Amino acid sequence: MIVSTRGAQLWTTPGHPSAIAPNKRPRLTPNPALLMKDGRALMPFGCPGEDAQCQAMVQVVCNLVDFEMNTQAAIEAPRVISRSFPWTFHPHAYEPGVLTVEGRISADIRDALARRGHVIRELPDFSPAAAGVCAVRRLDTDALEGGADPRRESYAAGW
Repeated sequence: MIVSTRGAQLWTTPGHPSAIAPNKRPRLTPNPALLMKDGRALMPFGCPGEDAQCQAMVQVVCNLVDFEMNTQAAIEAPRVISRSFPWTFHPHAYEPGVLTVEGRISADIRDALARRGHVIRELPDFSPAAAGVCAVRRLDTDALEGGADPRRESYAAGW
């Protein structure tokens, strides 16, 4: 008996570290995060999206920090999600070399990735399969800036 969908994250392979057994807990995908700057909380953020979560969250942080985008633009930027590891949920699909890329990623970039040996699988422009990040960031002026992902039902509100 599985009490929740999280039970589907356990493995049925005997001896696997995440095998179904007494006192075992599955690897969980929820990844709430807190981005810090100079020892101060800068941005709480998180998202639904199974194993795409961590990948999407890192891409959003890179967009904010490295590319200096505002929060909404960083969240809306097109994403690439790797499938090169066993997926957390049953049947734990494993697709080495597969990159799922949103349609807004240019053909030139997709072709360059394919030349490097990746198998490219295109997603729609704003695909829920690329997770759905939401965030609230404190700007240097102490104003708050929110962002909500159009890939899933969400919105940003503040007061």
